Amino acid sequence: MIEIVSESRCTGCNICVRACPTNVFEAVPGGIPRIARQADCQTCFMCELYCPEDALFVAPHADGACTVDEAAVTEGALLGSYRDAVGWGRGRQSTAVADATFELLIRAH
Repeated sequence: MIEIVSESRCTGCNICVRACPTNVFEAVPGGIPRIARQADCQTCFMCELYCPEDALFVAPHADGACTVDEAAVTEGALLGSYRDAVGWGRGRQSTAVADATFELLIRAH
């Protein structure tokens, strides 16, 4: 579930507002987006994936909000960790070449 929009990292681009399939975020004129409907978060990680500044943290627990300390998340390098895991963003190596699921399609035919 979405837990953090980092004020220190967020540039207010509102990409997360547009990327979220369940309309969890609300754009704030002249400010950073706010988490307006956290309970609607489906933990799909789309907002974190598309955030160019690694300003979001989605906790992997989809069943409810949890208490998260931004300092601890930052210290643990968790902001943008999903983007890092899949290789999206500046200076990251794409992990798509390691994906062998295409073999399932080949075997099915």
